[in-house]
Amino acid sequence: MDALTEALLAGEPAGEWAGLAPPGEYVAAHLRAEDAEQAGGGTEGRERDVRGTIRVGPVPLPELAPDEVLVAVMASSINYNTVWSATFAPVSTFTFLRRLGRQGGFARRHDRPYHVIGSDAAGVVVRTGAGVRRWSAGDHVVVSCVQVDDQEPATHNDGMLGAEQRIWGYETNFGGLAHYAVVRASQLLPKPGHLTWEEAASVMLTAATSYRMLVSDKGARIKQGDIVLIWGAAGGLGAYALQMVKNAGGIAVGVVGSPRKAAALRRLGCDVVLDRTALALGDGPVLTPEGTIEAGKRLGRAIRDALGEDPHVVFDYVGRATFGLSVFVVRRGGTVVTCGSSTGYDHHFDNRYLWMNLKRIVGSHAANLQEQWECNRLFRLGRLTPVLSEVYPLDQVGEAARRVQRNEHVGKVGVLCLAPKPGLGVTEPELRLALDPEGRNPFARDPADRPAG
Repeated sequence: MDALTEALLAGEPAGEWAGLAPPGEYVAAHLRAEDAEQAGGGTEGRERDVRGTIRVGPVPLPELAPDEVLVAVMASSINYNTVWSATFAPVSTFTFLRRLGRQGGFARRHDRPYHVIGSDAAGVVVRTGAGVRRWSAGDHVVVSCVQVDDQEPATHNDGMLGAEQRIWGYETNFGGLAHYAVVRASQLLPKPGHLTWEEAASVMLTAATSYRMLVSDKGARIKQGDIVLIWGAAGGLGAYALQMVKNAGGIAVGVVGSPRKAAALRRLGCDVVLDRTALALGDGPVLTPEGTIEAGKRLGRAIRDALGEDPHVVFDYVGRATFGLSVFVVRRGGTVVTCGSSTGYDHHFDNRYLWMNLKRIVGSHAANLQEQWECNRLFRLGRLTPVLSEVYPLDQVGEAARRVQRNEHVGKVGVLCLAPKPGLGVTEPELRLALDPEGRNPFARDPADRPAG
């Protein structure tokens, strides 16, 4: 182990290690271009076992650009884009890297025969580029998944509107499932001091995405009393969406597919929990148009039986398997907000129920830096709670991603990178105790999985 990494793990102050050189190579979860070439592209690879393509081993450390920061990653987490990356479907991420590399300059570094994946991280700043002003060695940070071009005009209206906006660790190289990560300074936010490394690493991508979808003026703009139907409410996106609906004074209706997930939602305060299996809503993109309408009627009746009304908003990231139901079941004048399609991108719905009932579909993608800052503030205030259910070491990242691929998880699945064990990284223990005196984790698989304070 190199001297810098040893000093970081020993907890030495930044002044003791700031002058040490970073390692020439570092351990990272990565994909190989030759595997992508053998696999081919297209949606047929969606079921490929990610354990066969995610490798963990040394890769070279790239040079920092002037606006970049080197972060020692203590923990990361699995997002569904890790599954997309590792299955090379619907397209290989090496396509993104080649396109980025053609820009020249520092962008060339991204076009490598390997791709370091991962779009979440929490850790310690160890180096800053010459153009970085607001961050210094030793700062504890969480990393946003969004990279934007600050010289692009649209970015100054909304970072997500820029044509050069990219998702770090998916459309770029040098992501967060590694001992070190290269990020732009504009991706950093202060780590909430009462959270552990693995908790802090499990929130930004999914929680900020949910914030933009529901709370931001770019999304559904939920308000007090709104009924919000949340598909996949026990996943990372859904569990944070549920909390935001409750914070806003709304009424949360969560759809899940197992008793364990239903129990987790109830612990999190979901108002109405629906079992999609009991309602025969299907387990994949198999419903015919007629079947969608009949299933939509069953779903609508279940919501009205519980609450007396149809939902104002439907939160949908599941995609093809649910989208027709979402358009059907949302009330007249209501909004379907979508950020993804884990069951397929080819959505089908009966347009009569959209145009004749004045419904809206809002597309949403990640979150701009201001929205991320607002979301991170909610965690710092204790208004949002991490929903980490299990934690894996980096050398088992393939197993962690496989659980997400097979939808066997609840909440978020964390990955320890440089942190030697769970429960580290808390710098404000008094605040942690004040916010959560019982040390509860609503999505833990077992009490023994709860991180230490």
